[in-house]
Amino acid sequence: MTDAVSMNLAVDFCGVRLKNPITVASGTFGFGQEYNQFFDISALGGISVKGLTPTERLGNPAPRIAETPAGMLNCVGLQNPGIDRFIAEQIPRLRRHDTAIIANVSGNTVEEYCGMVEKISDADVDLIEMNISCPNVKCGGMAFGTQPKMVEEVVSEAKRYAKKPLIVKLSPNVTDIAEIARAAVGAGADALSLINTILGMRIDVDTRKPVLSNIMGGLSGPAVLPVAVRMVYQVRQAVNVPILGMGGISNGRDVVEMLLAGADAVAIGAALFHDPLCPVKALAELKGYMAKHGVSDVRELSGGVMV
Repeated sequence: MTDAVSMNLAVDFCGVRLKNPITVASGTFGFGQEYNQFFDISALGGISVKGLTPTERLGNPAPRIAETPAGMLNCVGLQNPGIDRFIAEQIPRLRRHDTAIIANVSGNTVEEYCGMVEKISDADVDLIEMNISCPNVKCGGMAFGTQPKMVEEVVSEAKRYAKKPLIVKLSPNVTDIAEIARAAVGAGADALSLINTILGMRIDVDTRKPVLSNIMGGLSGPAVLPVAVRMVYQVRQAVNVPILGMGGISNGRDVVEMLLAGADAVAIGAALFHDPLCPVKALAELKGYMAKHGVSDVRELSGGVMV
């Protein structure tokens, strides 16, 4: 047994100290105010804020969320107030809390990504997470993150403007996640986060219509955990940069599993919708696991799967 007092939970993520490896995923936590009524968000290692775009977006029309067995589909569509309002209004509020700020940015062209990264680099955030699952409007709407050449182009260009560590968020909707990871790291990514949601669809059999207004949406929740663990493991074998693992994490054992697969830190997402206290419960369960198994430093778990 390990004494909880002597236990180290802190991790170094691209030079940024996270007090523990548990963060919350972009798009699931808003800007933190809603959840602060349930627990002190300073307990978190970090917060990845709602995905930001150059200007305000209202998102897709309803219905844009649907439950599925062991998960949910969403096509919210990056609803957010725009990067300028985030910098002016939300960062000061977030800085009242002792937790790292991860700014998630999106774009539809290479130029938009560059502009977003440049602007957020000058703001008071700790890390930049670049979502490359967005459609490249200059390439017929194909997501930036699905082709190695497009990944190389957008990451290498955006990296020129990054004054903070650049995390590239990978799409799972690819044939070879390791190839995409190598392309991102080769182009300058300081870290990777994965997985984003898996493309899915449901149909109302009574109306014979799709349940989502956008027809298809992103699948998240416990159903995707095995896919996420597999992809994090494959990426850890392919590259040597910090990994923020996410996808279906619901409790402390899931956190440990993701760390063992190769993640350095994790993000909890969809689980927040049915249990706002999930992150703090998972942190307590992580501590319990470490004490039971004699793990004195959480960093010992990263990549510790025995194969």
